Amino acid sequence: MSLDKNLIESLIDITSKASISCYPYIGKENKTIADKAATDVMRYNLNKLNIEGEVVIGEGELDEAPMLYIGEKLGNHKGQKIDIAVDPVEGTNFVAKNLPGAISVLAISEKGNLFKAPETYMNKIAFGQNVPKDVVDLDNAIEKNVKNLSDFKNKKIEEICVCLLERDRHIEIINSLKKIGAKIKLISDGDVAGAIMVSDSKYNVDIFVGIGGGPEGVIAASALDAMNCNFQGRFIFETEADKTRAKKMGIKDLNKKYEINEIVKGDSIFCATGITSGDIINGIELNGDYFHTETLVTHKSQNLVNKIQKRFPYK
Repeated sequence: MSLDKNLIESLIDITSKASISCYPYIGKENKTIADKAATDVMRYNLNKLNIEGEVVIGEGELDEAPMLYIGEKLGNHKGQKIDIAVDPVEGTNFVAKNLPGAISVLAISEKGNLFKAPETYMNKIAFGQNVPKDVVDLDNAIEKNVKNLSDFKNKKIEEICVCLLERDRHIEIINSLKKIGAKIKLISDGDVAGAIMVSDSKYNVDIFVGIGGGPEGVIAASALDAMNCNFQGRFIFETEADKTRAKKMGIKDLNKKYEINEIVKGDSIFCATGITSGDIINGIELNGDYFHTETLVTHKSQNLVNKIQKRFPYK
């Protein structure tokens, strides 16, 4: 059974409207109010859909409402049962500081097919299509992965570009990359978009690595799966509270390395609308009486990977 392709138009509208709701707050140094505006719009419009939805990737849990929380029921409960992953604003700092790369993201799957990820860190790796799975592995040293990619792609190590978040926890990886002479693309936030950059050679990113948010890993995997790319992830449970929460969510092996087909099973739809223009999607533009938006959309069963431009009246 596949997802209803008629949902695509509605989901594009939802991420577009969530992005537009952030427009007044771009560059206003208040990431909280932008996130809340997008969350409210996303919740309101998801509840109008003919679906029986449940948030499996959200912003916290029930006691952290009004964010879209894990376990929240959405839709009018009259249609298909689906799992929902949301990140109303990925890159809240980008919105607050008027920097490139803020997006509003939503992904869905059939019920039970999207991994229920706790809000914790994940060690992840993503690489592009046509690269055999034995070339790159999460458990390899970064030097080995770069060397293997270099050999497979018939490129010099100096031409292999590795994307990762600019964080102190990645100093060892960065130093290793400098030592072997690989290219490094550091991003300050936004590791959904960072991972997606492995999907097309025009972004000049060969591999995405490092530790980032677990929920963002699942969302990125849903897009990469439809693009025939590869993703692996391992959750990091540092506290007893993290471990207890994971076990309650059904995670039995806390050290398991997950392949992409274990994170996203079956059909999926992914939508990401730009708020501020970045590497993969253009941001919102206000021209006259209309907002213009751009959305990256994928639908696995339809082999759909497309960018959709829409306009919405300015009110």
